Amino acid sequence: MPRIDAEEFEILDAYEKGQLKSVATKAEIAKFKAAARATAIKDRRVNIRLSSGDLNDIQVKALEEGIPYQTLIASVLHKYVTGRLTEPETVAKPAGRTTAKPRPPKHG
Repeated sequence: MPRIDAEEFEILDAYEKGQLKSVATKAEIAKFKAAARATAIKDRRVNIRLSSGDLNDIQVKALEEGIPYQTLIASVLHKYVTGRLTEPETVAKPAGRTTAKPRPPKHG
């Protein structure tokens, strides 16, 4: 867990003691609850083809996260379409060089 600074500790302490009160109105809370429900509804089915290697890697990542791999795929797609999926910062390389490591070929 990342370390927290003094201000964050003060806020956490106040929260745990029940000293913080919501400033959201009942209408705002209802709107947020409705948005959360709508986001969680999965009403469409999609079939896609993936390479065995990619599916294997997704399943490994899902195991690391402790979630089903279909949930991980849906989460990544949702973050992408809402603009919240960002590429990691990469170290600048000389022109003509790529930052991605080539994958070794899989045999089997």
